[in-house]
Amino acid sequence: MKILGREKIYHCIRKHASSRKPLEAWVDEAERASWQTPQDIKNRYRSADFLADNRTIFNIKGNDYRLVVKVRYQNGIVVVEWVGTHAEYDKKQF
Repeated sequence: MKILGREKIYHCIRKHASSRKPLEAWVDEAERASWQTPQDIKNRYRSADFLADNRTIFNIKGNDYRLVVKVRYQNGIVVVEWVGTHAEYDKKQF
């Protein structure tokens, strides 16, 4: 998958050093993936949640962090919409 919006991931890493390894691991795995359906994601990330408009929420580092992406399955593109701590996520409206 091609990942767009990486700057949001790097911003989180700069702000929260403990997110570095788990987020980098997610990026590496997502780049190598070829998700065709939400089930492909669910098969690998059992805790992933799905929202309308092909948006997916990933729990990162034991749910310390949340990553919200929009997946364009037909194009093989993942767009990072938001990433931050679980507490920050709880304050957001998605």
